[in-house]
Amino acid sequence: MKLLELGKSGNHYRVERYAVEPLPQNAVVENAITDVEQVGRAVDRVVKRSGTKSCNAAVAVSSSHVITKRILIPGGLREEELEQQIEMEADHYIPYPLDEVNLNFEVIGPSESNANEDEVLIAACRKEIVDDYVAVVEGPGLTPIVVDVDTFAIEAAYGLIMSQSAGTSLEQIVAVLDVGATTTHVNMMNNNRSVYTRDHALGGRQLTEEIQRRYGLSYEEAGMAKKLGGLPDNYQTDVLRPFMEAICQETLRALQFFYSSTPFNNVDQILLAGGCAKIPGIGEMIAERVNIPTIIASPFASMSLSNRVTSQQLNAESPALLVACGLALRSFD
Repeated sequence: MKLLELGKSGNHYRVERYAVEPLPQNAVVENAITDVEQVGRAVDRVVKRSGTKSCNAAVAVSSSHVITKRILIPGGLREEELEQQIEMEADHYIPYPLDEVNLNFEVIGPSESNANEDEVLIAACRKEIVDDYVAVVEGPGLTPIVVDVDTFAIEAAYGLIMSQSAGTSLEQIVAVLDVGATTTHVNMMNNNRSVYTRDHALGGRQLTEEIQRRYGLSYEEAGMAKKLGGLPDNYQTDVLRPFMEAICQETLRALQFFYSSTPFNNVDQILLAGGCAKIPGIGEMIAERVNIPTIIASPFASMSLSNRVTSQQLNAESPALLVACGLALRSFD
């Protein structure tokens, strides 16, 4: 569970507050909230730990629960006509009754192939999924202003990172690998736009559970030991190294899936994010195994910090805050 609050002065961002709070085991399963009460308590703890005074919040549901589609509609429609047209088109692509989903859309702009048509992005998620996210945010007294999709939040944070990176061309294909607790979210970017997404079942929880099994610890104790250290000498060779190798193998699989299902046949760079990106040496190992330059996501590199934020701690946590950064940027839309 991550909370991030950003401020802005002119074109410059500042990290005002942030906090990270572990979720109880199995409170979220397959990117869906399974225990609203426990997750709500975690939200309450992370809000208090951060010290934020803001009452508004943006949250992201997993793209695995969202149907997105780019469609073409006649240009120049009035708002009411546009909404009617969107609902008619959405009915063809969404395998649920429309009254069972939350539907939203964004007009991208005129179609490249026909100036008389507009390209529109539609997104739909079952209401029961969205309602759970709203409930855990409202429990501690926050107001959910935005319910976004993690893919779109990553796009926003990616755009910020690339604008700060010298020598990186928008035409390049960049693989954003967000290795989270249970899932590695793959987002292939080209021209600041996602051209491919896929989730892989590998995350930091597998390392935590192996520590738990190997050393006879509780899940919570294993999580703390993974973060703070103090494990036996064989941890590096017998537990951590095999897990790092598994991340490399999953990265290779992700690239193979991408090449086989799209017209693209190369990736220019890997941007590694998520909690597992903090493992020392993981970026270098991936770069060596897949022969693609790999950098660790650092979305706050050009931001200033409030006196409530310690740079050393934030730098350690920043790869895991990529989605949170994208969500925080929504407050300036």
